Amino acid sequence: MISPRQRCPAARRASLRAHLCFASALMGALALKTAVAGVAHAAPITAQTPVAPVSDTIISPNSKARANPPMSTRPVDAEAMGPEPSAIRRPPNTPIPPSGVPELPSSGFATMDFTPLMPSEDKKSPHQIELDALLPSEGPSGLLPPRLDALRDTDLNDPYYVPTAGAGHLLRAIDPMREWLRKRGFTFSFSYKGEAMGLMSGGLEKGMSYVHELTLQAIFDLQKMAGLNGWSVHTLVMERAGKAIQNGRVGEYYVALQEVYSLSGNVAAHLVDFYAEKKMMQNRLDLIFGRMSLTHVFATSPLLCSFMVTCSAPVGLKQNPAMSVYPKATWGGRLRFRPTRDTAVQMGAYSVSALTDNPSGWSWGAENTTGLSLPIEFTWQPFLTRNRLPGHYVIGYAHDTTRYADKISSVYPKKLADRLPGTRSAPADMMWVEADQMMYRLGGRNMMAGGYLMAGYVHTTPHVANISDQAYGGFSMVGMIPGRITDRFGVLYSWYHVSQRRRLSQELAQEAGLPLGSSIHGIQNNSHIIEAYYGIDAFPGILIQPEFQYMIHPGETHRIPNAVMAGLKLIANL
Repeated sequence: MISPRQRCPAARRASLRAHLCFASALMGALALKTAVAGVAHAAPITAQTPVAPVSDTIISPNSKARANPPMSTRPVDAEAMGPEPSAIRRPPNTPIPPSGVPELPSSGFATMDFTPLMPSEDKKSPHQIELDALLPSEGPSGLLPPRLDALRDTDLNDPYYVPTAGAGHLLRAIDPMREWLRKRGFTFSFSYKGEAMGLMSGGLEKGMSYVHELTLQAIFDLQKMAGLNGWSVHTLVMERAGKAIQNGRVGEYYVALQEVYSLSGNVAAHLVDFYAEKKMMQNRLDLIFGRMSLTHVFATSPLLCSFMVTCSAPVGLKQNPAMSVYPKATWGGRLRFRPTRDTAVQMGAYSVSALTDNPSGWSWGAENTTGLSLPIEFTWQPFLTRNRLPGHYVIGYAHDTTRYADKISSVYPKKLADRLPGTRSAPADMMWVEADQMMYRLGGRNMMAGGYLMAGYVHTTPHVANISDQAYGGFSMVGMIPGRITDRFGVLYSWYHVSQRRRLSQELAQEAGLPLGSSIHGIQNNSHIIEAYYGIDAFPGILIQPEFQYMIHPGETHRIPNAVMAGLKLIANL
């Protein structure tokens, strides 16, 4: 028999639905399948579409057949209905489009894990999605109970992004020009991000620190410009200035406490991205190659980058040059595809050079390539319950062929370090496990319209890393204040563990009477950070975000008092 989730799909006309259900009662499950096969796909539910009292999913060869009582006697199954109207209703007077898809590019896409958004090859799809699947079936989601698995033909991927500058643009007067350029294949954004943080107690020295960045991002759609199907070119140039709070005031040298810091160098226009993208096999395969930051696409998520400390990837990975952390760019390429509709695989190859090489981003010949970074990542993305709550469960691994000196010899003079046993150079390996799951939906169809729980763990080869392990957990919620359903409140706890080899090197140096270094205040072990923010979507193009941080054991020692910091982030998308 056919399950309640596979009874008559939501039809545009009540009479058609009645005829189908009447046919089902008379002819049984086999006749119902035959009748529905000829019905057009049901209209998707949006903020402007009334919710029908029956399921808006589509019966397809990939749907699961489950037993159910006769149509005339079974009760109404709430799980078979579409999303709750209150969950998908957009805020009044919001510039967010009905599908949740913003106009490209947006400052939020600087750390998005897939760009640009492309129309699905399925002409009946109401959404713009990342990639179509190689197989039309489900993967691990097919093992879930019927009441949990909401992944069906109409539940395609909305974009997974953070509206980091508030929805819309600050300069509305040039919107007609933006639209004129977009239709001809050119989209751009220009944004300002300023971060002011003050040390209120603890640390080394009380006071304020200010940093900012100006970012110009552009996408050239070569299909519209030159008829090159599936081709696009991405560029990103930025300017950063200021001095972050962590070193001089807090006494922390491993963990960047502000997202904007000094990796880009003191240049007016630091080149970050300059790469080409090709979508092929009817939007089933995505290839990018050129200059890019590896943490744009691996070991990251828009949720992570809504926090200052973890953007654009966990700190445990950003310590290693193999993970060219934004805005550090390197030569490389990445291939991405979806084996099934709820899974994704991406793999890449990137050149490795020191994070401090080529601070301007333009002097490509000045980089000293030391090896090759080979990352691979698998993602399972289920949609759960009737409100289609998305989750992202990621496992990744990267191997760096560069041979690094053992950390046990890092505080010794080179001549002495070369004679230490067991300290030969070696390559590095990294692994990460990350998960986030939306717990409720509020304010739209896109993947950020809801509250998430999130957690992760990172490990790096202890012989070559300062921070060998990191674990984090927290939440990111919207609608905490009634009527403010586009505001976001987040709390994240992170634990950082100094590698055993780094700690052993300090113990041996201390026993030998050697200095540990000006930035190290004692034998290092662990540190902890609790970060909280409240992002206010003030008005189109402006995001105001108060920030609070509490760091336990700054400098990974017990020599510096715990630090209490507070500040403000302001992002304007012009």
